[in-house]
Amino acid sequence: MTKEKQIIQGVTIGIILIYFLLMVGWHVMPSNENFTIQAPGADNRPENLARSANDVKIGEFFMKYEEENSALTGKWTGFRGENYDNILQTAEKINTSQDSFPELWSVETGEGHAAPVIFNGKVYFLDYDEKLSSDALRCFSLETGKELWRRWYRVPIKRNHGFSRTIPVIRNNYIITIGPEGHVMCCEPQTGDLKWTLDMQKEYESEVPFWYTGQCPTVENDVLVLAPAGKNILLTGLDCNTGEVIWSTPNNLGYKMSHSSVIPMTLKGQKTFVYTGVGGICGIAAEGKNTGKLLWETNEWQPSVVAPSPVKVADNKFFMVAGYGTGGALVEITKSGNNWIAKVTDQYKPNSGISCEQQTPIFYNNMLISVMPKDGGRLRGKLVCYAPTDLHNPLWSSGAEERFGLGPYMVINKHLFALKDDGELYVYQVLNKEMKLIKKQRVMDGIDAWGPMTYADGNLILRDAHHVKCFKIAD
Repeated sequence: MTKEKQIIQGVTIGIILIYFLLMVGWHVMPSNENFTIQAPGADNRPENLARSANDVKIGEFFMKYEEENSALTGKWTGFRGENYDNILQTAEKINTSQDSFPELWSVETGEGHAAPVIFNGKVYFLDYDEKLSSDALRCFSLETGKELWRRWYRVPIKRNHGFSRTIPVIRNNYIITIGPEGHVMCCEPQTGDLKWTLDMQKEYESEVPFWYTGQCPTVENDVLVLAPAGKNILLTGLDCNTGEVIWSTPNNLGYKMSHSSVIPMTLKGQKTFVYTGVGGICGIAAEGKNTGKLLWETNEWQPSVVAPSPVKVADNKFFMVAGYGTGGALVEITKSGNNWIAKVTDQYKPNSGISCEQQTPIFYNNMLISVMPKDGGRLRGKLVCYAPTDLHNPLWSSGAEERFGLGPYMVINKHLFALKDDGELYVYQVLNKEMKLIKKQRVMDGIDAWGPMTYADGNLILRDAHHVKCFKIAD
């Protein structure tokens, strides 16, 4: 062995020996430090933030940011407005002659499509915060766009074309939301105080649809109507102020929850809750001692995925559409003695008649107004009008460049507002058996601008997947 190798070997052995002695000393020498066990929360993180899917405490957190009173009295109280038809007649004059509708404010959101309600100068919508894995009911000023408060709770879910999809329902004493996983929350609208909660998966063994809950809460005479479509209960009515169960409909039909909402309508003189679930369409008595009783059902039309809700077109008829190649159907209700009968009198594929994939059509001026789905043939994506007596031949369709994708539409004062799902707003004058384009405006560089529109006090609220924006459209 050379002298150089002997030196290297000696240094290596010395280093190993020193390291060994240090390790032994570290283990045997007494410590002068006073170590303490790290208790939960001692690292200054907020307590109770961790949540599993089965351990959700609905509405447990609250944040207040601003205090504001408003003199405004306009209202948009729930899904498709007060009459569930997406039609509004207001005293304000729509300013279609101005070059552009001014943007009043804009709010950034989590990815989703949940539209707001408006009540006495305040705007409320459901949102999802990915960083906190939380559902949040957020309250804003309609006039300034400032956030006033939020009530939130942790619920871990994964993005699936966004998160929140539902519109709250609001009255003087309560606002009620349904979260993506079927969590129902009732709050006091002014203060945000929590009133009561309900977990539909736990209470009813509901199976939440693949793209999360799309069903919006329905209220009639201070009774919240839900369609949990669970193991035992199909529909149920709860006291809006207390959450107490008032009536329930057994799920003898075996329906599962769809993205469609429960719509009240009077058919053949009978007030009825009409629901399209996965499995068929049913009508539930909505008044009197028989409230909650199954009146009729049909499984002649049962798409595997349905988002739009039923639209009444006559005293005894309503219209249904669905996407993914389903098309449309007309349902007629008859009564013989005490027996109710529901019959599908017309059904067809989307390239053979009026249809829509996501939004619910509007019945206005004796016309069904819709945006055709992507499999709607030559009319795909176009705004169309059909007579309810002929669902196969359009009365009118929009121009070649006027294709709206999955964007929303609503009628305000004989004007139809339609939003392309990339953020371009179109305004049409509704005429007899046709519509006339009078204005268009790029209002956002939108991505998936699917959320339904909301209007009150001259303000139109629009949203895409990441923003809620308010525009002044009327005086």
